[in-house]
Amino acid sequence: MIRDFLLVGIGGALGSMSRYAITLLSSYFAIASEIGTLTANALGSLLIGIIIALSKGDMFLLGAVGFCGGFTTFSTFSSQALQLIQNGQRTMGIAYIIASLFVCILMTWAGIYLANRFIK
Repeated sequence: MIRDFLLVGIGGALGSMSRYAITLLSSYFAIASEIGTLTANALGSLLIGIIIALSKGDMFLLGAVGFCGGFTTFSTFSSQALQLIQNGQRTMGIAYIIASLFVCILMTWAGIYLANRFIK
């Protein structure tokens, strides 16, 4: 049990640091924070699809639960979507919500497909 918590914690720390790196890169290249969040969520969705297809046990805890849990940013996504809507950018807010859901579900499917097709 303690081992499981450590695996999730280590994965979560690595995922959170990776997410922060995307935030810094977005800022450095003057990219909208919503694009950085969408990028993290899309990459995390692709990665979790690959992990689902390829791993069990320890690697699942480390990668899917820990890393992807720390890396993806649903709370940030929710906050940004709400901010856009509250700031009168309803169309942009709705487009952001739809794009995030569509892209991330598609990327999870792509991760599972690619892992099963080319890695397994």
